[in-house]
Parts: sequence; structure tokens; C-alpha cells
Amino acid sequence: MNRCLRCDTLFPDEIATCPACGYAPERREGIPLYAPELAGGNDSYGGDFFAHLAALEQGHFWFEARSRLILWLIARHFPLARRVMEIGCGTGFVLQGIRHLLPDAALYGSDLYVEGLRFAAQRVPSAVLLQMDALHIPYDSAFDLIGAFDVIEHIEDDAAALAQMYRALKPGGGLLISVPQHRALWSIVDEVSYHKRRYERGELLRRVEAAGFRVIRTTSFVSLLLPLMLLTRARKPADEAAFDLYAEFKLNPAVNAALSAVMAAETTAIQAGIGFRFGGSRLLAAVRPS
Repeated sequence: MNRCLRCDTLFPDEIATCPACGYAPERREGIPLYAPELAGGNDSYGGDFFAHLAALEQGHFWFEARSRLILWLIARHFPLARRVMEIGCGTGFVLQGIRHLLPDAALYGSDLYVEGLRFAAQRVPSAVLLQMDALHIPYDSAFDLIGAFDVIEHIEDDAAALAQMYRALKPGGGLLISVPQHRALWSIVDEVSYHKRRYERGELLRRVEAAGFRVIRTTSFVSLLLPLMLLTRARKPADEAAFDLYAEFKLNPAVNAALSAVMAAETTAIQAGIGFRFGGSRLLAAVRPS
């Protein structure tokens, strides 16, 4: 069901305008804007970020490894999902993988920025794309699966965002989340990425469970590379004001290949049932109880 963000009325998906109050989101380039006041400016990335990101994701060891793990968890726990939303889909890199995995599913992708959705529209032209704030999701009991990958660490009130995801899922629906982990890894990278926090393992579990979900799987990843992360994050740049986030992602091909091999071994271990307690990121799968 659609949920009107103005009067909270529920109405069928095929109706675009709220039958109770007449509210309908304005559109830009065919994309509905549910939070137009945030579409062009807030305390996060500028519009050029997505062009840089789209050029870097394909082939990058971290993006590729995270995507493989996400798709594996979907195939293992939610293979029958027929209506899927990715919140904070950015350029559509993960959404594109979900389309290949679930070719018949109805895919929805949302982001705060229209700029990111332009790239998502190219990568996944069959997806329904919308600009929205994760604190105000215009759906109720609508999805079999919701994903939010490195999203909630950007949201001050992450508990409210999780509550919105719970409401937007059908009973029995699944939730997949990835977040940066361990406060000890906090660095300028987090600051220029506009993170509000890095999570500890128990902290994420408690917040997800407090929202009403039942956690079915969780593991750290980027675990075998944790010593390298600790070393690199401990170094402070000589000029913090001139720090280049994009340079963090640009790797020598040989280095990228070596890191990819390590992540491939780690992914194989996770798929074999090994759960890592420590790692640069954490991935969690949960369900809204029926």
C-alpha cells in the first residue's frame, strides 16, 4: 500500500494521488520527489559525488565483495522476494545485481539525491525510482525485502529509520543492512563521508531488534584486512582540509587484485558458515515477524 506523507492515509499502489487529501509528490525528470527540500542540498554529498562513484564501483575490491555477499544473502534467505526496495541505492550498483538475481521481481530504488538516481536509471531502467527521506517512507506493508547498504550510519535518528523500514515491509518480509563497524576505526574518511557513527556489533543488533525485527544472520566482513585498515586509518593526513575521498578508492590495479583475492577468500569462509566477530563492516539479515 502507498502511505500519504501528508495525512497518513493508506491507498492502493496503482493510485498516485492521495484520495483523502489530494497530495501527490512533485516530479523531476519523471522521478517523484517525496522530500524535495532535501533533494538538492543537505549535510551530505554534493551532486558530483555520484559521477565519481559510478566510475569507481565496477571492479573495486570493496564494492564488488560487498555486492557478492548481499546477493548471496538474498539468494539464501529471500529467494522468493517479489517486491524489493533498496533505500539509498545511489548509482544503482547493487540494485543492478539484484535485478540479475531476481529478474522477475518488482524493484524499487530510492535515494535522497536525484543525481544518484540518474545513474541508477541507466543501470536498472526497469526499476521504480523515487527521491525520499528514509525517515518518511511513503509505503506500508508493501515489500518482501528492503535493503539499506551503508545508509543508516548517515542518519542521526537511525532508530526512526529502522521503524520506517519495519512499517514498509510486509509481515514476514526481510531486511538486509550493512554498516561501517568499530569506533576504533573512526578517521577522517568517516568525517568526509558524513557518517554519524560507526557501529559496534551489539549496538546494531539491539537497534534492529528494538525496531521489532528478528535477526537471522550477522557477520563482520573486511575482517582479514582489518589489520591493514587499522594501520591506514591511524594515519592522519598532513592537510585534512585537502583530503581527497576519491583518492581513497583509487587503487593500483595490482593492489586492487590482491585485495580482491583476500576478500574472495573471506567471502568463501562466510558462505561456508564462518561468522567473523571483527571487521571493517557488518552485514545483518533480519525479518519482520509474521
